[in-house]
Amino acid sequence: MTSDNDPASPQDIRRLLGIMAALRTPGTGCPWDLEQSFATIAPYTIEEAYEVAEAISRNDLDDLKDELGDLLLQVVFHARMAEEQGAFAFGDVVEAIVTKMIRRHPHVFGDKAGKMSAEDVAASWMRIKAEEKLERAAQRPDASPSPLLSSVKAGQPALARALDLQRKASTVGFDWNDPRAVLSKIREEADEIEAALDKGEAEAIADETGDLLFAVVNLARHAGADPEMALRATNAKFERRFGYIERALDARGVALGNSTLEEMDSLWNEAKRFEVK
Repeated sequence: MTSDNDPASPQDIRRLLGIMAALRTPGTGCPWDLEQSFATIAPYTIEEAYEVAEAISRNDLDDLKDELGDLLLQVVFHARMAEEQGAFAFGDVVEAIVTKMIRRHPHVFGDKAGKMSAEDVAASWMRIKAEEKLERAAQRPDASPSPLLSSVKAGQPALARALDLQRKASTVGFDWNDPRAVLSKIREEADEIEAALDKGEAEAIADETGDLLFAVVNLARHAGADPEMALRATNAKFERRFGYIERALDARGVALGNSTLEEMDSLWNEAKRFEVK
């Protein structure tokens, strides 16, 4: 039986760090893990954060424990890759957040401990965050965003951030006056994707797809629709209709993987007709 202080204890972060180091060791590590980079792991990091939120929404604490572990693994993975490049290690990540939390809580750890109201705390938090933001901007002048857009939170999901960026730019008149003009832009972006597809340029295809998504968010904004809620509704619709396809094929004794696209498309249209009724 191990204690919390035993290096082999599951509760000890050193064991997880050791596992990640082993996975990333050339020659003996995991081939998949060794192929990864910050860019390829980032989508998994976002996915795990969403799964944490989803477990919370279901009030499933057992699942939350597992999802928090998955999210912690993402932090360890990124820290390990940074350590391999000589940039920083996991300990530096911990030190940075510890320093930040102490700095942002002078009412707990500083000379103002116990002497600030809830309103004072909120104001102090915002002031300290603003100071930190200015410090980072001074250190990275070339990477600083537009002053107007700097208030748009960088950590938001891409869909929500696109909406906020457009809203902010519209406050100074940088905006379309007619939703149909946005629709024209969408057609233009679709044509540019087609041109990239013709050339087989993967990077250009991805770039133009991003432009198309940004334009679609713009159209939703002009139409008075929340793009996140619209996409959620479409996701639910897709699941509902695809579920109809699965049930219909099962009733025919046909395995999903053995069905043709034409057959599934016909059932999809059938599901649409039933929804209209």
